[in-house]
Amino acid sequence: MVAGSGKAAARAASDKAFEMLLGRLLRSGVILAAAVVFVGGVWYLAQSKSEVENYKIFRGEPAELTHAAQIVRQAGSSNPLGLIQLGLLLLIATPVARVVFSVAGFAIERDWMYVVITLLVLLTLLYSLASSSLAARP
Repeated sequence: MVAGSGKAAARAASDKAFEMLLGRLLRSGVILAAAVVFVGGVWYLAQSKSEVENYKIFRGEPAELTHAAQIVRQAGSSNPLGLIQLGLLLLIATPVARVVFSVAGFAIERDWMYVVITLLVLLTLLYSLASSSLAARP
């Protein structure tokens, strides 16, 4: 028996467990986001069942639903549109959380090259989210 094969098998098992954890994270995030959007959508439809929408005129999101802090505030203050937007934020946050967990996993494994690469991916994601948020401000 080769001495290094035990370490390799343990590392493979550890990698597989981490992949399973990341898979559960993604699945849970998507299911939670879908549930929040669904509840908000049903709530919105129940509130506006008698109103007829005019889809010939496009109306963007109200100003109070364009930034994360405002969306959380609106979702907490019984606004069904705020709840729908919160679900969409959760959906966006899911892959970002996966990248954060990947950085932690690679750091635990002491795989520094992948830590650096994954941190670059995380910084790119955060920069793109922050810059689009700043560009959307009036």
